[in-house]
Amino acid sequence: MSDDDIFLPRAAAPVAARPAPSWTKKAPPKSKAAVRGSVKTTWRKAFAPRDPHEHARKIAENVIDAWYQSYGGSSIDVPIGTVAALALLRQPPETGNGLADWIINRQPHELPQLFKEIYLGHWIKRPDLIDRAVRLHDWAWNPDPDPQQLRAVQAVTHRALNQGLLDLTGHDDPYMRSESDVLSPLLTGLRHKSDKKWRGEYHTPASVTDLLANMLVDKDFAQPNMAIREPAVGSGTMLRSVAQRLRDLGLNPHDYLWYGNDIDALAAACAAVNAIIWDLGPKCFIGCADSLALEDGGYAQTLTEAKDAFEQRDRYVDTANSIVASRRAFRLLDQLMSKEPAAV
Repeated sequence: MSDDDIFLPRAAAPVAARPAPSWTKKAPPKSKAAVRGSVKTTWRKAFAPRDPHEHARKIAENVIDAWYQSYGGSSIDVPIGTVAALALLRQPPETGNGLADWIINRQPHELPQLFKEIYLGHWIKRPDLIDRAVRLHDWAWNPDPDPQQLRAVQAVTHRALNQGLLDLTGHDDPYMRSESDVLSPLLTGLRHKSDKKWRGEYHTPASVTDLLANMLVDKDFAQPNMAIREPAVGSGTMLRSVAQRLRDLGLNPHDYLWYGNDIDALAAACAAVNAIIWDLGPKCFIGCADSLALEDGGYAQTLTEAKDAFEQRDRYVDTANSIVASRRAFRLLDQLMSKEPAAV
């Protein structure tokens, strides 16, 4: 890959010691006084599964239950997009549950705006991945949302956060938030069995991808700048396992080229969000195409789409900067014109 293909600067490998995952610890019990007052405080389970994959599965089960119990409808991209947006947030351990409690206290009509801001914040850095994930956030831009659907979104938000979603995905350390794939069990659980059979969509279990990565990847094999490709990426679980294996070997995933492709647009959208959550780096590209129908598996097309996304972002940012500069100039001119002339 040439230097022209690298759109963002590389980031240094994390050097700080990794703390034990918060889901391995028993949460301290909350007193009754802690939940009194005008602001609602959430009650979370005192125990979370010690296995991060099991924890992710429990979150998916609860989200699915909340969605259908609230009659959210058949648009499964909405609950998946809700969880994906929340998983893009960071909640440092020192803040406790403050962020989760703040979100839980939002009204249903406030949540789409919150999710838009989350996605836009990441769009500034990786417009290509957020554009690929459009299926997950397009619904939030609806100017006339269905109130019942918004209540279902709120129920999903509450259930995901109360089940400890941010305990899996809210860490600053990418190693910690890459210990599981929270979107894979949610996507497969929401899809009807006949739909999965028609698509031939069967995600490889994380335990299997972890085993494969540990067997196949070592320091002799994983040379910097090598390409790691997955033509049927699904939600990206195989990429996650390889990235974790590289980190275990003291290597930085940013030093590798990652390419995942899937014919299913919703699965590719999940993989794009996961690429950000797992911090696969500036040379990670997610495509949506039929790998069997294209000679290079759709890689050239994906690279072109990514480059176009960065160029479009730059145009939007330049336009926004021009508008801000013009407004400042007009305000300054108004101030000068409003001043009375000095007495002679």
